[in-house]
Amino acid sequence: QVQLVESGGGLVQAGGSLRLSCAASGRTEGIYRMGWFRQAPGKERELVGTIKWSTRITYSSDSVGGRFTISRDNAKNVMSLQMNSLKPEDTAVYLCAADERIRALSSYDYNYWGQGTQVTVSS
Repeated sequence: QVQLVESGGGLVQAGGSLRLSCAASGRTEGIYRMGWFRQAPGKERELVGTIKWSTRITYSSDSVGGRFTISRDNAKNVMSLQMNSLKPEDTAVYLCAADERIRALSSYDYNYWGQGTQVTVSS
């Protein structure tokens, strides 16, 4: 089992930045990939980006372009999401996920999920 806890959400003005963190605990040695998703009210869950745990190879969705960057801290088992040039349409609950199975980095199929952190971008 892997437990995930997100932090760093909040309210920010358009054009601003936020950094989200996802701390993994439990059987982290088996993690193959982790990802960030977001879900806005009334909308389907959307993949933001992912990272392959061992190689740090990342994948980012077209919706965030080059504005968001995913990284990991090996020593702390923490995945981060640096979000720059935020837009009101980035407002959503952001969730992190982890999985030990081999899947494409663009896959939505994850075994473990955090509880989510709210990001609100005002215009």
